[in-house]
Amino acid sequence: MKNLNKKNNNNLVLLLLGRGVSDMGASIQMIVMPLYIIDIGGSAATVGLYSFLSLATVFVYPMAGVLGDRLNRKTIMVSTDFASAGVVLMLSACAYYKLISLPILLIAQVLIATLNGIFDPATKGMVPQIVEHSQLTKANSVISALRTTSVLLGSAIGSMLYVNLGVTVLFLLNGISFFLSGCSEMFISYQHIRSNNDGKSLGMLSDLMDGIRFILQNKIIGKLCVYFLITYALVQPIFNVVLPVFFRSSLSYSDVQYGYLQMFVITGALLGSILVGVLFGKGHQVKKSLFTGCTLMVIVLSLLTTLIFPFFISLFGNNTTAYFLLLSGALCLLSAVLMLIHIPVQTYIQMSTPNEYMSRIFSIVGMITKGGMPLGALLYGVILEKVAVHWTMLFTTLLTMLISAFFLISVSKMQVK
Repeated sequence: MKNLNKKNNNNLVLLLLGRGVSDMGASIQMIVMPLYIIDIGGSAATVGLYSFLSLATVFVYPMAGVLGDRLNRKTIMVSTDFASAGVVLMLSACAYYKLISLPILLIAQVLIATLNGIFDPATKGMVPQIVEHSQLTKANSVISALRTTSVLLGSAIGSMLYVNLGVTVLFLLNGISFFLSGCSEMFISYQHIRSNNDGKSLGMLSDLMDGIRFILQNKIIGKLCVYFLITYALVQPIFNVVLPVFFRSSLSYSDVQYGYLQMFVITGALLGSILVGVLFGKGHQVKKSLFTGCTLMVIVLSLLTTLIFPFFISLFGNNTTAYFLLLSGALCLLSAVLMLIHIPVQTYIQMSTPNEYMSRIFSIVGMITKGGMPLGALLYGVILEKVAVHWTMLFTTLLTMLISAFFLISVSKMQVK
């Protein structure tokens, strides 16, 4: 057992090492690309289109989940990382020879998003096979913390590297990071377990429908997926839709201070990821973490809504250090408590899903998370055109409170460990 634990730990380290390196490169490129698109003559609409094309991931997920259950997940991970490296290195070559253009960037974005969509379900499907179930929460918290750290560092150094080194070098570094990630994953000790469908599957659509039926028949996973969709649609857009509108319309801080707010949000996600592992990483404490996260989310949302009301702004002033620190703290806390919900949901699904369904289930969860945010952002955008920010936030908080209460009451009656 001791050797098995050591082997599993080595596999996790290799996975984390690979993901950490490539996530860092991808984060730097993500931060820089909007600036670069504008620098080469693109408009705000082009930047928006570039970001929208990342949704190609969502459309790939159904196929990716089926592939992740049919094929060797390690082979999928390594192949997609090497393919991503090839795409980004081609961008570096195009930039070096002055051949880069907006159409090339947009096509590359679709290719990278597609490869990421294939990669993601395979990764989440592999984790339960290289980590003991009792350590899944801790492992997921470490993976989440590492990815958040990569985004944090990418945000901090991306623009600086772009100004000093140029986009050609950034593409080159990102391409190398994907290549190193694939190399690291090649050393993971993993044995593919074939599905027990005995050749009876009618095709990819049939396999996908089997995954959907599994979710519908498993009431707990079904409820978790629905609640996941609601939190991503209602709460996540607060950071990228409500906050910018509120910042511009009601506050008098500088753009630099807005950047600091974003750093607080990312730091909160990092702290939340670490807390999940520290507080709930021993054994099976999914239910405890989930209940704690839902309760705290409602409390912090109430605090944030109070801060946004005009009376509170006039009380503290719309450009004071005191108000900025209060707002930053509330956003940081909200980002942190969301991790107490998202990581346990992922852990429970990993523990409760048979291996032959694992990638398909996570492809469906991926569609929910990736699709829920744009849907919520669209709804917030329409509502905020007609309703003041503080009333919108009050409605969101009350609705989230009501949904969370029903969810917790429903889950408390089920056997969630």
